[in-house]
Amino acid sequence: MKIGQVEVGGGSHVKVMGIINVSPESFYKGSVRVGATEIAEAAREMQEAGAHIIDIGAMSTAPYLETMIPAKEEIRRMTEALLAAKSACSLPVSVDTPRAEVAGAAAKAGADAINDVTGLKYDRKMTKVVAKAGLPVIAGAYSSAPARGNVAGTLKALKETIAIAKKAGISDVIVDPSIGFFRGEGKNPFFTKMTDLPWYARDLQVLSNIDKIARLAPVCVSVSRKSFIGHLLNLEAKKCLVPSIACEIVAVINGASVIRTHSAKETVQALAMLELLR
Repeated sequence: MKIGQVEVGGGSHVKVMGIINVSPESFYKGSVRVGATEIAEAAREMQEAGAHIIDIGAMSTAPYLETMIPAKEEIRRMTEALLAAKSACSLPVSVDTPRAEVAGAAAKAGADAINDVTGLKYDRKMTKVVAKAGLPVIAGAYSSAPARGNVAGTLKALKETIAIAKKAGISDVIVDPSIGFFRGEGKNPFFTKMTDLPWYARDLQVLSNIDKIARLAPVCVSVSRKSFIGHLLNLEAKKCLVPSIACEIVAVINGASVIRTHSAKETVQALAMLELLR
């Protein structure tokens, strides 16, 4: 399948998706860009660094933060950022949102993919929006009801999403195991509640079993500076670059097709060296 003109999965080289957050409430402040000039500059830098895709988020969905904003504001942020990125580089742009209204506005503004951390399950209108736009979807593992956090629970959630997509006529699905989004508790509706594992143990287990998830569909892994790394190593997000790269390399060795990262330049370099060594 393709995001824009970029091939994903099917034996193609691993793709790097650079993150641009235009949400000041995001957990990693180093990824936040405000205003068209900053956004355009970030997009240009990512393309020059060798990234293949850009992912724009206009509302943080981090489970441990109170981040809900009005859809109107998310649309405003998203539209401004999407247009700025598109004007500054030739990379396809994915839009990170769980809300159909925002996804629809993004599709009209030229988005090349929709990235829904809730796997088409939070907003029941999302399938219609994605199908009508004819866009590929990056679908996170998610359950609105309490679920098991282990690999089996993750596979179950993703299989449900694939079935939802198929029923809606959406054929291009990339799955995301949702590192960081299975928790015992949270402050927004975009996470899956689990009680069978500590959240950091769940993330380690799933990351070590990407090969099982890759049997379903191409896999996008977003592990960059995630909280389990900081918890295990007692590090702030801004100091988690090196362990994040290590996790990304493991994800690729285990079968990931896309790496979504805050540090596009460093990830591109690490994966290029991995390719030379394999």
